[in-house]
Amino acid sequence: MGIILDIIVLALAVAPVVYLMRYIYNKDKYEKEPQRMLIKAFIFGIFAIPMDIIVVGIINSIWTGHMVFYSAFWEAGIPEEFCKWSMFMLIIWRNRNFNEFFDGIVYASFISLGFACIENILYVFGAGSFFGSIGIGLTRALLSVPGHFLFGVLMGYYLALAKFDPKNRSKYLIYSLVVPMLAHGVFDYILMLSSSVDESVPFVGTILFVAFIYFDIKLWKVGVKKINEMQEASKNQHEQELINKVFPGKNY
Repeated sequence: MGIILDIIVLALAVAPVVYLMRYIYNKDKYEKEPQRMLIKAFIFGIFAIPMDIIVVGIINSIWTGHMVFYSAFWEAGIPEEFCKWSMFMLIIWRNRNFNEFFDGIVYASFISLGFACIENILYVFGAGSFFGSIGIGLTRALLSVPGHFLFGVLMGYYLALAKFDPKNRSKYLIYSLVVPMLAHGVFDYILMLSSSVDESVPFVGTILFVAFIYFDIKLWKVGVKKINEMQEASKNQHEQELINKVFPGKNY
């Protein structure tokens, strides 16, 4: 591909990532996160990719599988979400800017979108032709990139609960890792299964793809609900802080 076509393909790969970062940033209404921290989260999401390659290599050296389930969970959902979670714990968990409920979703989303950005670029440029890259880019813009974003929302939701509910911290930390792993694994499993089914069996591929679309819509509904819940929690948090400044020691 020529330089102009390369730029078009690159823009297509990056555009959904930029859109979703802007979307979640605008949802952070009460205390915007420092841009340097958002950039750091994004970059460490990129760093999660080589870590993921190492983790997958270790998994494959211990247990090699060729089934769709193995690929969806043990080569994608489980290692990818573990690596993103590890980056969050490394750079965000103890950072002073992680000081309100919604921050968990913001930072986990930026880490996930950093991962998704590079993954998307690799996929679209690996298509081999301009039109192939456009097709893959459009498909991933509608499915894979938003998927990574929603897995980040789920992770950030439970990490925020773990941060601000010390009594149930262990439980929510487990949820913050297991729930996105399961969501990612099921997402990939249904999609992979729908594309790998034997064409001689009528309608099965179509039925599986419809099931995937249903799951994707449900995932969006859950993600939006979690975003709204954390927005409300942050609002209450800021209102309580204001009350404490005016009436020290009072809880309402």
